[in-house]
Amino acid sequence: MQPQLAPTVPVPSAPAPAAAAAPKRVAFRVLGAISASHLINDMMQSLILAIYPILKGEFALSFAQVGLITLTYQLTASLFQPLVGLYTDKRSTPYSLPAGMSFTLCGLLVLGFAPNFATVLVAAALIGTGSAIFHPESSRVARMASGGQHGLAQSLFQVGGNTGSALGPLVAAAVIAPFGQKSVACFALVAAVGIGLLLQVSQWYARQQGAARAMRKATVSTLSRRRVIATVGVLLVLIFSKYFYIAGLSSFYTFYTIQKFGLSVQSAQLHLFLFLFASALGTLVGGPLGDRIGRKPVIWVSILGVAPFALILPYADLFWTTTLTIVIGLVLSSAFSAILVYAQELIPGKVGMVSGLFFGFAFGMGGLGAAVLGLLADRTSIDFVYRTCAFLPLLGIVAALLPDLGQRAKKA
Repeated sequence: MQPQLAPTVPVPSAPAPAAAAAPKRVAFRVLGAISASHLINDMMQSLILAIYPILKGEFALSFAQVGLITLTYQLTASLFQPLVGLYTDKRSTPYSLPAGMSFTLCGLLVLGFAPNFATVLVAAALIGTGSAIFHPESSRVARMASGGQHGLAQSLFQVGGNTGSALGPLVAAAVIAPFGQKSVACFALVAAVGIGLLLQVSQWYARQQGAARAMRKATVSTLSRRRVIATVGVLLVLIFSKYFYIAGLSSFYTFYTIQKFGLSVQSAQLHLFLFLFASALGTLVGGPLGDRIGRKPVIWVSILGVAPFALILPYADLFWTTTLTIVIGLVLSSAFSAILVYAQELIPGKVGMVSGLFFGFAFGMGGLGAAVLGLLADRTSIDFVYRTCAFLPLLGIVAALLPDLGQRAKKA
């Protein structure tokens, strides 16, 4: 059962038989295709994360330079995503989806044959641009295909991306670690498969222009502009808490386990996979649960709820480090789908802008976190970074300031 949403004030517009064009049921085939494309997109980007030990050795990089690679990718994605979203809120661009994946394909080819650190940064920027184009419109497609179950649709969309992120370290361990940097270029073929899937999604999207127009002529919230802005600020604080922490946990997890527990590169990548796979599973929970009990409780529990585990993690042995990171991944990953749908309900009719802002800010915080924490690791130690980051989930307490949209907004 979905939460009851409050009355809103309709924006004057032309009569919309277009609204009738919106799918009445969940379009699972479309969601499956967009989720699979998200898997491919995020698996490609996670290859960068997973091959950090190889790049560090190949180019004699410092931890700060490792963080700069993530910063380049994440900032490219974060700066472009809101702009893409603003544009596509005004004008449908169904075929931007395969175009975005084409940037990713080019980035993989450049990364595979990069002769120096500067070229690695160019490759990271290309992959980041691909993600910037992909995420706002694919999030819109997920909402169009939801049949009204917006949380479920976003979770299915998100689980594809998180599963792809989890597969990256496994792929790196199985292929890139044994065969080296140039083997990355082979994954351009996987990106080509993603382009094929997205061409089919784009054709469906192009046939749903009535539904797309109806989403743009949405109702407006009865919350005041000032309250909306303040609520967006609270959501961004929660995104900062989640993704700055994730940046520290994931960007340096292989180095952490290698240094602290003496693991091999491949074994460390396997442990990173376990954390990322747990994150993928947790994504499935947040959206549907938010449809049933409301977004706010899910947001509250998913971020603040990991604080005890995060605080214990830096002092755990290998077994408990693995166990705690799995729990953290499961709980923390349920937040984003709930936050994104909450924001879409907070600002109806601006799906692209909202999706671009929140995906972009999440990527930006991840990139900034990786760079800042990499510099901190160079000056102190990775163990110190883990002890410091452990306090970030406590910022989840600000979720208490979120208004209850179950009584103030309406589906868009």
